[in-house]
Amino acid sequence: MVRAAVLPAVNAPLEIAEIQLPDPGPGQIRVKLAAAGVCHSDLSLSNGTLKQPVPAVLGHEGAGTVTAVGEGVTGLAPGDPVVLNWAPSCGDCHFCGLGEVWLCANSAAAAAKPYATRADGAELYPGLGTAVFAEETVVAAHAALPLPAGVPLTEAALLGCAVLTGWGAVHNSAQVREGESVVVFGVGGVGLATLQAARIAGAGPIIAVDVSPAKEELARAAGATDFLVAAEDTAKSIRKLTGGVGADVALECVGRADTIRTAWSSTRRGGRTTVVGVGGQDQQVTFSALELFYFGRTLSGCVYGNSDPAKDLPVIAEHVRSGALDLSGLVTERIGLEGIPAAFDAMLAGKGGRALIVF
Repeated sequence: MVRAAVLPAVNAPLEIAEIQLPDPGPGQIRVKLAAAGVCHSDLSLSNGTLKQPVPAVLGHEGAGTVTAVGEGVTGLAPGDPVVLNWAPSCGDCHFCGLGEVWLCANSAAAAAKPYATRADGAELYPGLGTAVFAEETVVAAHAALPLPAGVPLTEAALLGCAVLTGWGAVHNSAQVREGESVVVFGVGGVGLATLQAARIAGAGPIIAVDVSPAKEELARAAGATDFLVAAEDTAKSIRKLTGGVGADVALECVGRADTIRTAWSSTRRGGRTTVVGVGGQDQQVTFSALELFYFGRTLSGCVYGNSDPAKDLPVIAEHVRSGALDLSGLVTERIGLEGIPAAFDAMLAGKGGRALIVF
């Protein structure tokens, strides 16, 4: 039996409960969590914005140590430190065949299958297939990535979502080049990782935008050269900071229609806007046919940073070891399982960066 934060139903309060994990089956491993990040996607799963069978144990950004392996598992053994990958690619579908593993048609399959039970025998589903809001979890072996040497295990949890997403948004999706101007909308955990990635890419100026003035210190520490409090004239202010033409690249880490529209409007003619934030179906963005022609801008979505975690993680680890990428700089609060509801409230209020559950 292990302690976990259980979502009994959509929009219901989380319950801290003892759950029963099975031994790992063929191709599976059991992991003792060191830490788990509280991501906005977990909030979206809890309120129904994103679909997730319930009752469930949420949490998808985690790192820990392998404690047991099932039949047929190779490459991982008890004692190995790992980062969990909530979107493991199957290697066989159409998208994997194209090399676009972040779009794998089967990556979400584990989330739809019960993986554990409550004390009364009721089946539980794993949030996004990983269920890291628990002391331990059982996942498919290919949903765990060996942690590169020299990366602290606790902070490594952030690599599982925020950092891979932010890094990938900059380097894979937007393909930011040295000297390009970048604006990042939303200074939460993903936004902070995106700012650090833009700094490492050699971008400049790097402008951060958030609704909260209190985020300025966090943004500047991550690499922002300028900070703006979101307002009706934000796009105009960004043009002033970029020689009157607009930013080369805008990265929207909020997932709101008005923010996406502002991000688009803040870029220059021929500029690039990457939408990193996950919004709801009710968030409709509109453009006129004439402006699409005239501005020649590019608008693109971004899934998990368009990352191939197996390839990107070692590269990111090099920057962690060198000190260029500061994982602890993303964390504004360290909590226990009981602190998750307050962390959700803080996200809704636009406060802080990443809350990290430490076991």
